[in-house]
Amino acid sequence: MKFDPASNIQDLLQFGEYGDVNPSVTDSATFTFMQAKTMLETFKGEAEGCFLYSRHWNPSNKYLADALAAMEGTEAAWVTASGMGAITSALLQMCNSGDHIVASMTTYGGTFAFLNNWVKKFNIGVTFVDISDLEQVKAAMRPNTKVIYTETMTNPLLAVSDIPSLAEIAHEAGARLVVDNTFTPLIVAPAQYGADVTVYSLTKFVNGKNDCVAGAICGTTDFINSLIDVNDGTAMLLGPVLDPFRSSSILKNLHTLHIRMQQHSRNALFLSEKLKELGMKVNYPGLKEHRDHALLKKLMNPDYGFGGMLSIDVDTAENSVKLMEQMEMEGVGYLAVSLGYFKTLFSNPGLSTSSEVPEEKQREMGMSEGLIRFSVGLDHNIERTFEKIRKCLKQTGMIK
Repeated sequence: MKFDPASNIQDLLQFGEYGDVNPSVTDSATFTFMQAKTMLETFKGEAEGCFLYSRHWNPSNKYLADALAAMEGTEAAWVTASGMGAITSALLQMCNSGDHIVASMTTYGGTFAFLNNWVKKFNIGVTFVDISDLEQVKAAMRPNTKVIYTETMTNPLLAVSDIPSLAEIAHEAGARLVVDNTFTPLIVAPAQYGADVTVYSLTKFVNGKNDCVAGAICGTTDFINSLIDVNDGTAMLLGPVLDPFRSSSILKNLHTLHIRMQQHSRNALFLSEKLKELGMKVNYPGLKEHRDHALLKKLMNPDYGFGGMLSIDVDTAENSVKLMEQMEMEGVGYLAVSLGYFKTLFSNPGLSTSSEVPEEKQREMGMSEGLIRFSVGLDHNIERTFEKIRKCLKQTGMIK
């Protein structure tokens, strides 16, 4: 039977303590016990269904975590106060001083900075690779490699990771594969192809409203329990806990994710095809000429399309600034970082979300200074949006 993430979410029976159709929001930092013995058992992780303190578990967070685990097909999940909280907690739980990580060179700027700069404090080595070059990945593996880290669809170059092959390389070396699936929820379920841990910035497509910052870690029950162990759990001790009110709102938004991803994908494919007809340099995995089009077709659930992210290359940073400012004036969307919003957002990654990556590394990974990344919105009339973009391209002299 085909893995069906949207139906897995729909089939969850989650309701409030008074029969509310929405689970109750548990607005409490701590929880009472009728017996001291139960409190002790909860501290030890031996009292199922009991809650201790909201930095560890909160019922509202548990509802959301359970829904995300159902979506990913993992045994368990845990939610955090940001995507970076999820990424850093997961990696630090897996790695100790002296360990090594193999990571995709093309990755979100904050993740790159964490791996390139911050983990040095703990003597954790990192080798950045072209994640599409499997021989390069194999050559980078060391006896002390604990993790291969990548993104399903890399930010901002939109390369697609060969998750099954990367999982095989990791597992043969006794390492684990961690995949950031922020760009492709529902479209790809990394755990179904051998990924050990899937991380998210829920801020983006999953929540879809850009009204909060949140993250998630999905994996085995053992791994999630290790993260929140009161003695040595990284997430428990660093404390990136998500507020229960935010958990509640994200959970409600999760139930429309399948509809939203379908529309994001339809709109992005339409714009990509039309921009290509204008002679623009377009990068979108849904185009047949994209180098990873066939790979994504093998991995994806076709019900949700190729995703809402595309990019164009206008050669220079100056051109990108002119075009983005004009598009904002014409009402195409907003010049803003982030993605997954119901309005179209666009930015120049080299000047924003990838600015932590040194310029020489940006060039090495193939990032043009004129790259504009689009998170295509939920526009009802995408033909109208395209006409606005075409008008802006003419006004800035990029097409005749």
